[in-house]
Amino acid sequence: MENVMGKTEKKDIFDKIMSLPVLNIFEPFYKKYKEGLLYLFFGGLAFFLSIFLFWFMGVGVMHLNELVNNTIDWVICVAFQFFTNRTWVFDGEVDNKKDFLKQAGSFTAGRLFTLIVEDGILLIFVTLMAFPQMPVKLAATFIVIVLNYFISKLFVFKKKD
Repeated sequence: MENVMGKTEKKDIFDKIMSLPVLNIFEPFYKKYKEGLLYLFFGGLAFFLSIFLFWFMGVGVMHLNELVNNTIDWVICVAFQFFTNRTWVFDGEVDNKKDFLKQAGSFTAGRLFTLIVEDGILLIFVTLMAFPQMPVKLAATFIVIVLNYFISKLFVFKKKD
């Protein structure tokens, strides 16, 4: 499939799914908003993974401190997010190991920043003010998702002209 620049576009699994009969009526919308839709899809998966892990390691089963819990949760979710964002959302293909390590480093640095934001929210509202863990975690996660999108879009996976 050729794009307007004459370059061949490779179809990923989501492009193939959207070209199936019945779903192909949504293909123009999908193509126009692909990046945002895939970010929402994989962000949603990461969101549910994060909330489940936070519940499991906190109030549900393990009863870990909310900041320790959130940090373990973060490590697992960042690995998942890097792979999915790089592969499907932002097309983070690079030419060499140096660029890959730079990309992974900037991704991790951006996520470390949002971990600090999220831990700050948990520290203030759960640890210091004794608000219930899960509602605070949900609110903090929504804030972090928005911040992560802009960090990934503008700094980590920015398109080279």
